[in-house]
Amino acid sequence: MFVVHVHVHVTPDDVEAFLDECRRNSEASLQEPGVRRFDVLQDEGDPAHVVLSEVYVDQAAADAHKQTAHYARWRDAVAGMMAQPRSSTRFAAVAPGEDGW
Repeated sequence: MFVVHVHVHVTPDDVEAFLDECRRNSEASLQEPGVRRFDVLQDEGDPAHVVLSEVYVDQAAADAHKQTAHYARWRDAVAGMMAQPRSSTRFAAVAPGEDGW
């Protein structure tokens, strides 16, 4: 089990459209068998800073996610909405255990 946090800085005029695309992607991603969580988080102090918190059962599930039509749609739809390239950090899940997700 591992977690990926994707940090995105959105251009201010595109925040609502970006969040709409993220909601759509999150809902579809949660239907994938290897996805345990797919949260869209908005920074309270900087609404243009959005973090996607993704929990996968393994690397294969993360790889499969990037092959889906809904991911491709999200990627293409939001490309012009980012104020800078997105960045990500990967984490190994320590707790809760596998059954806790």
